[in-house]
Amino acid sequence: MKPIGVILAGGQATRMGGGDKGLLPLKGARVLDHVIARLRPQVGAMALNANGDAGRFDLGLPVIPDSIPGFAGPLAGVLAGMDWAAGQGAESIVTVAADTPFFPTDLVARLSAEGSGIPVLAATKGEAQTKSKSKSGLIRHPTFGLWPVALRDDLRAALNEGLKKVVLWTDKHGGREAVFPDENAFFNINTPEDLIRAEGL
Repeated sequence: MKPIGVILAGGQATRMGGGDKGLLPLKGARVLDHVIARLRPQVGAMALNANGDAGRFDLGLPVIPDSIPGFAGPLAGVLAGMDWAAGQGAESIVTVAADTPFFPTDLVARLSAEGSGIPVLAATKGEAQTKSKSKSGLIRHPTFGLWPVALRDDLRAALNEGLKKVVLWTDKHGGREAVFPDENAFFNINTPEDLIRAEGL
């Protein structure tokens, strides 16, 4: 059974001046259209994690809000996806970011190859100031991961206790990394300048 795909779009986009980065135009479509096209063949079903008025999205996908109040970060979106997937009878979800249109077309296969029943994060080699590095020096991309639905109550408890950092929770559960060769694959659009660069990519 393929994992369920959950697109994380619950952030506040402060560096872009607010709004939904996924709805920005990119090469004749919206950023989210590119994300959906890459994810759809890799998963069994899809949902969008977003807060606020769900009617602003016309994507033909279920829109699920965070269940933890106050913009608790990407893990709140992961939990919302887990809860929704549990109702679908799924054992795991794969999350991708709504502002990252170039992620690998074999993302799910490579995450799944690292094991089941544990969280698996996408990672690349290289230098970056804003990404989370593992002990091995890999740059982890914590919005791109495979998440076992069975861990949802543990995640809920951790978030209610104030947890924000993704890797603190994944490391606690024996999380692993799937290493991808192209760091540009996880290029995300945070600023107007990033959107211009994405047009070039």
